[in-house]
Amino acid sequence: MCGRFTQMYTWEQLVALYRLTMPPVNTQPSYNVCPTDQIDMILPGENGASAFGRARWGLVPYWWSKPLKQLPATFNARSDGVATKPMYREALKKRRCIVPMSGFYEWRQMEDGKQPFFISAADGGVLSCAGLWDTWKDRENGETIRSATLIVTEANPFMSNIHDRMPVLLPPEKLEAWLGGSGGVEMLTPSPTDTLRAWPVSRRVNSSKAEKHDRSLIDPIEPMLTS
Repeated sequence: MCGRFTQMYTWEQLVALYRLTMPPVNTQPSYNVCPTDQIDMILPGENGASAFGRARWGLVPYWWSKPLKQLPATFNARSDGVATKPMYREALKKRRCIVPMSGFYEWRQMEDGKQPFFISAADGGVLSCAGLWDTWKDRENGETIRSATLIVTEANPFMSNIHDRMPVLLPPEKLEAWLGGSGGVEMLTPSPTDTLRAWPVSRRVNSSKAEKHDRSLIDPIEPMLTS
């Protein structure tokens, strides 16, 4: 599963990749994005363009009637159940998004505990994770919350050396089809092995309290792994 990632890119990178036409937004880098944090996302816009927005990481379906603290973990939606599980199936049909990320963390089981790895695009570019979003109104205080989840799938051969699952990372040519709803679950497959690189990082990132603006969280402590 993907329980931690990074968002560190320029507005110009987002404009070029997602064809944004809206006024610039001040994007703040985070090297330790955790569940329930506010995350950047890309939504369908007007006239074929895309729109930028933010959401709580951890999807809350509009029909949820219990207190938010009773919500199960929904920061990931597995690709093999996203079309059938009540939490996600309506959002798959009507409320898709893309979550841009500069990389994500996964943990490999070692003899002395779990070792975190930072995984990013082989070319250093922005990764586009398939996601879903929804809007929910808290009945206790009337607050409206927009939330999102990342879709995950089985690991490709490269990622399987670290973890058994990975985010669904969409190539540029499939972004429009995903947002527009013309592509189905057949799009939710592992990315090619040669598109990623990885390296082990400090176990400081094991803590959700690690400083979000600390770039050293992604510094390699051993040589890089490539496909």
